[in-house]
Amino acid sequence: MKKVLFVALVLTLVAGGYLTFTAIDTQTAVATAAKKTYSGTVYVAGMGGHYTKADVAIDPYNADDPIKVSNLDRIVIGDKTTHPTHDARIDAGDTTKMFWSTYVLDPNKKQHVGVSDLTTGKVIKDIAMDPDPRSKAEKPPVYCASGQSSANFLPIFMGNEGYVDVFDKKTMEHKKRVFIDGLGYKSGSYVFVHGTNSNDFKKFLITVTMKGDDGKANGKVDFVLVDLPAMEKGEWKVLAKATHSGEPGKTITFRQYFSKDDKYIFQSAADRFWLLDGTTLAMVDEKMSTGGQNHDAIPTPDGKYALLTLRSSTEGCDAEGKAIPGKTITDGMVQLYDVDAKKIVGKPASTCFACHKGMGLGDKSAVLCGIDANFK
Repeated sequence: MKKVLFVALVLTLVAGGYLTFTAIDTQTAVATAAKKTYSGTVYVAGMGGHYTKADVAIDPYNADDPIKVSNLDRIVIGDKTTHPTHDARIDAGDTTKMFWSTYVLDPNKKQHVGVSDLTTGKVIKDIAMDPDPRSKAEKPPVYCASGQSSANFLPIFMGNEGYVDVFDKKTMEHKKRVFIDGLGYKSGSYVFVHGTNSNDFKKFLITVTMKGDDGKANGKVDFVLVDLPAMEKGEWKVLAKATHSGEPGKTITFRQYFSKDDKYIFQSAADRFWLLDGTTLAMVDEKMSTGGQNHDAIPTPDGKYALLTLRSSTEGCDAEGKAIPGKTITDGMVQLYDVDAKKIVGKPASTCFACHKGMGLGDKSAVLCGIDANFK
């Protein structure tokens, strides 16, 4: 009798395992028997000269708390005086390496571009450069967004005058600097510049947050899709262009990602999130940011969901973890967006505060920006 029950149990487990496997890896009717979840390690850029390294588990079917964050750690590239960063870019050809660039000049008035080993956390190479005479960057911003091709890392100077740099991935040799005035944007006519590559390395998106008569962001953003191989050679070849509008002073585009199939662009825009067509740049969806200011948006490998990075306000605490009345700090958080349903799912999850709190820094803000991830 015990042997019969044991065999029955094994068969049940095998059947259950089969249903779970087929639900994840096929599009058959069996898929309805289990719900797909996601997991991976995210790297979130911070102004403290390091990246939050965190394991995330995503369960889109958990309506309240779809994102669980665990095993908080850091990838250090410098300190808060030398290497504040907004930029995280994992090498598409070698996911053990992450390229980065700095947001401010160091005390020696240098801007930095480098690459780190994600397996050891060590900096492999750190290039310190003088600011360009056309973009002195005595005050931030310096670099923020970036892209890549198979051979090159492409950090983008965020301020005026905006440009894309071309660095050889293998040697970190600086090969070229391509200013956006070649696209017709004169210095002083815009606030910020961002962009990134398509996954087939054929296209590169440039976003330009335009300036109003008062010198501030006027809510209008130009999107320019260009030929990536031509740009790497210093030439601008425009493939598509569009302008989208939000609210003056509040809608500012920051970092973005293409879906793996390049069908969509996941675009952060501060007070909102935009989903755009990856070919025409047409608006597909718009969602207001309710959990904080949106600074990046990375899709899951299948493009069905996206993690939005947010700068959110939270209550500060002392070294013992007790709330400090009236003390508000900035926390870095991630929130889930559902592409098919066109909606934000559940509450955001912190990627910064728990670590800061554990280090006795619960009264200090954690200012995040860019994100990249190695999904399992």
